[in-house]
Amino acid sequence: MGAWLPAVLLSAVFAICIMPLIPLLASWGQVEGELWSHLWQTELPELFSNTLILIALVGSASFILGVSLAWLVVMYDFPGRSILQWGLMLPLAIPPYILAFVLLGFTDFGGPLQQFLFSIGLGIEWLPDMRNPLGVGLVFTLSLYPYVYLLMRSALQRKGRSSYESARTLGYSKAAAFWRLVIPLTRPAWVAGLALVLMETLADFGAVSIFNYNTFTTAVYKSWYGFYSHGTAAQLACLLLLFVSMAVIAEKWGRGKGRYEQSGAALKQYRQRLTGLWGVLAQVGAWSVFVLGFILPVTQLLYWVVSSFDQHTEGTIDLLLNTVLLAILAATITLLVASIMVWAQRQKQTKSRSFMIEFSQLGYAMPGTVLAVGIMMALNGIDSWIADIMDDQSQWLATGLFALLLAYVIRFLRIGYGPLASSMGQIKPSVVETAGILGAGKRERLFRVYIPLLRPGVFTALLLVFVEVMKEMPATLILRTYGWDTLAVRIYELSAEGQWELTSLPAIMLVAVGVIPVILLIKKSDL
Repeated sequence: MGAWLPAVLLSAVFAICIMPLIPLLASWGQVEGELWSHLWQTELPELFSNTLILIALVGSASFILGVSLAWLVVMYDFPGRSILQWGLMLPLAIPPYILAFVLLGFTDFGGPLQQFLFSIGLGIEWLPDMRNPLGVGLVFTLSLYPYVYLLMRSALQRKGRSSYESARTLGYSKAAAFWRLVIPLTRPAWVAGLALVLMETLADFGAVSIFNYNTFTTAVYKSWYGFYSHGTAAQLACLLLLFVSMAVIAEKWGRGKGRYEQSGAALKQYRQRLTGLWGVLAQVGAWSVFVLGFILPVTQLLYWVVSSFDQHTEGTIDLLLNTVLLAILAATITLLVASIMVWAQRQKQTKSRSFMIEFSQLGYAMPGTVLAVGIMMALNGIDSWIADIMDDQSQWLATGLFALLLAYVIRFLRIGYGPLASSMGQIKPSVVETAGILGAGKRERLFRVYIPLLRPGVFTALLLVFVEVMKEMPATLILRTYGWDTLAVRIYELSAEGQWELTSLPAIMLVAVGVIPVILLIKKSDL
């Protein structure tokens, strides 16, 4: 097999992954002045302010919640800590768009909260109004703070705790040791977690739609289907990419060259026992987050499923089969593409290959609506070019499952590449060379060395991509073809109509699937 093949295949992957960006950038060559004037006078100021307010609320709240909860479970001991240390990760299993309609259904007029208030003699004036920026921010914070919590907890276990105790020994106050030493030392961890929170917030379409909270993701969708202006949708998508790029740059800056020494001693160190008022406050605060972020949504969904089970149609099974089939196809293709990237990097490490590998994974930072618009415009152009050559006006690429699967692969390639590259990095060249010296040919080395050692990474990559595809909503809404609705699409359609109870069955299915990768994260976090 020629040495040129890995480079050719990697170049093809790179070209495909950057393809959606080309029509987005090219769209600025033709600007619809009247439509932009209308948007500037009516929607753009609101879009900018809503987006900035949302990322400010979610970012600050996720930082405070994630860091404080991580500090609490690492540094202190209190009743319920053994449950909360892993339970606080479980809200990751609930997508923001599911938590959004659950909280609205729970707090709205006629919901369980109102019934409870009436039972204790209180009226509807006590009902909280969730349809505002604070309500939207609460949903995203409860769903996404575990990114900060998980990474911060790991960093504190490895080095932050010992640094804090050393500072205290040198005479620093508790506050000074925390803010002047622990927070700077753990900056790569909490900045990386915060960047993930902000990217997920900016990429969301379902939750903000349910709250009728206009952001750039909803504006892109409305421009595509409301104004029927693909160029304006692409230009709005570019503006949204600016916000996402800021989150990516912040993560790179915060991570820098930070490294943490691996140490298992931190878990065995003494934790201060919280008793009295502080112990009560710690339990109330941590359990409140766990209940609001996981227990309450799951309980409410199960209640709705049981109370309205006879109203659910058989179509839910068809949606589940569509979702599973798409997820299997996308996960398999993504793994093959990721394998090409890992193989090319293993064969020869050069700056050009490293650049192509890194840039090919930027799709994860692209919101689903942005990616869908870019893919649709690119494939429409290719279809038109093919039609001119073959005199056939059929839109083969843009109207079939190819476009949707392509979006999944580009969007989740980073998730598939990470575990595979990690497993490949653990295979030392000396092991392969030893097998060759002992007489093993290329085929035997593949099946007896590489495949067994890569199996854990392959399994993890397949599972993570499978689950992410099942939950993906915005790209599916735009690119799905007739007859290929998914559970996420059904959730969006029913929740948009306020049919909370009918939305519960597909939602609980997605939550059950979403628990799987969270369990993997729990096992890998040395709990």
